[in-house]
Amino acid sequence: MQRITKNLLTIIFAAMLFIACGDSETTLRERAMELCTYIPDHELKEDSKPFMTTDFYTVLDTMFNLLPEFESMDHEWLYYFVTGNGGTIADYEVKSVELMDKTHAVATINVRQKWENGSFDEKTDVEEHKLSMEKVDGEWLIADFDGHKEDCLRHIAINRKEQAVRQVISDYLVQEIGKHYAKTDDAICVPTLMMVHEEDELFMGDFWVYWYRQVGDTLKCVSGGNHAGKMTLKQDGNRWSVSSFEQTSNGADNVASSHKIFGSYYDVYEAIHSNERIREEVRKSQLRYYVKKHGLNVKFYQDYGWPVVELQKEE
Repeated sequence: MQRITKNLLTIIFAAMLFIACGDSETTLRERAMELCTYIPDHELKEDSKPFMTTDFYTVLDTMFNLLPEFESMDHEWLYYFVTGNGGTIADYEVKSVELMDKTHAVATINVRQKWENGSFDEKTDVEEHKLSMEKVDGEWLIADFDGHKEDCLRHIAINRKEQAVRQVISDYLVQEIGKHYAKTDDAICVPTLMMVHEEDELFMGDFWVYWYRQVGDTLKCVSGGNHAGKMTLKQDGNRWSVSSFEQTSNGADNVASSHKIFGSYYDVYEAIHSNERIREEVRKSQLRYYVKKHGLNVKFYQDYGWPVVELQKEE
């Protein structure tokens, strides 16, 4: 009898909430189903903005569109919100909707994968997701999905620190190392940073300095070189600066100095340093970010005596 009374009270309370918010359970289910169309999956759709709360859209926009791709692509959950990397399409079913208060609700969404021809992938199980909804100015909007808002905020905070540190390292390479290279008056310096290990104020990396001259839509490399090593940074409030930089030696002493500087991380360093394909992919990615950030009309870069390389991201 007590259990029946508790269940009855729960039902009555839920009914009162639905009456108070002015929306029936059927209306909320229909709205949740509509909102599923705008759940990010591999991309943040431009037309999804009116269907999300301002703060949720802002953090997603920062992650998808404003962070350097070489940072955000390290986090697959961002791009594989629902379907993963399998070429399938998410098929949504609203299992239930729980009204939390007058302006907040959580919809339980069941998702199955189907192929582009409409048939289902029978090898995959039904997955359960949580769609958080918030009523703003009379409209129910997506406020979160599987708690990814906190994931985004956490990563953005980490990324801001990483970018501040990388900017300080880049500035040091441009101003203190790059000044010794031959260059034209109109040349621009864009270092390539491949981090080997980061710990507190210690940053090990395979660093490259490149000077470019823009000719039409192409950045032509006029000089450059490698400056792998260990940087020690110091922090004063929100400001970072380089206090020391120990570089690997050139010539016969290179291997010995590399072992000394990188220590137990030497194998990581050597795997990066010896792989030209990785270096060029990172170089290309960081050049794209620089071009976008500075609004340059550049589509290619070119080393002397080599073919031009297209900068744009391949689709």
